Amino acid sequence: MMKDTQGIFGPFLERLWDSVDEKDFREVMAGVSESLGILTFAYLSLTSRPSGKPKLISNYPSRWTAHYLYNQYQEIDPVIMRARCGGCPFRWGPDRSGVERSQVQQRLFDEAAEFGICCGLTIPIVDRRGCVAAMTFAADELNPAFLRVTDRYEQALQLMATCFHIHIRRKLSDNRIVDGVLLTPREYECLQWAARGKSARDIGSILDITQRTATFHLDNAKAKLGVRTRAQAIARFSANGPVRR
Repeated sequence: MMKDTQGIFGPFLERLWDSVDEKDFREVMAGVSESLGILTFAYLSLTSRPSGKPKLISNYPSRWTAHYLYNQYQEIDPVIMRARCGGCPFRWGPDRSGVERSQVQQRLFDEAAEFGICCGLTIPIVDRRGCVAAMTFAADELNPAFLRVTDRYEQALQLMATCFHIHIRRKLSDNRIVDGVLLTPREYECLQWAARGKSARDIGSILDITQRTATFHLDNAKAKLGVRTRAQAIARFSANGPVRR
């Protein structure tokens, strides 16, 4: 990473670690993007399940994101179609795709332009579990300033996008259901560490929370699962799937 981003990356990771919901994550990425001179971003995580819905976290205009998801534009968006294949970050915008767009795809780009989304740098993310996502840093025009910033910070942005995705997957996953019960991210994390043999004190140290707070989340998990002891909660959790050690 370039030397002048080191002072930004540390606080960025700390804020990611502390984030617990989409609002937190949106503010973290919006803040770090703005500090690098980029005003808009969008993170889109796709799902392989037929009934699953993509997760979109961005500071794009809400009218546009709602319209995009309602029309399921992720299925025809040339930028997302290219990101599905993985590979290196790529830029897109007027006359940069090199691929002829269909009438529907051109309408998508025209509609996005009405909201000031005309070009961008997109970072494909394909993780070890086969999850596919894309992080896009966008602008209203492909001007020299935007090109200079994205060229200069491309590696840093790629690393930040990957870290963002990892934390999103860990904290906002739909897989926090234990025996039919949906736990909060903190409840799930605390129970996950308890299943690995960690005490409340250990969990507090790992998650950078107090022992009392760790106990609070474990007690909430027990209540939701309808059990009286931590061992019973761990048994229910372990029966739900493999426990990584």
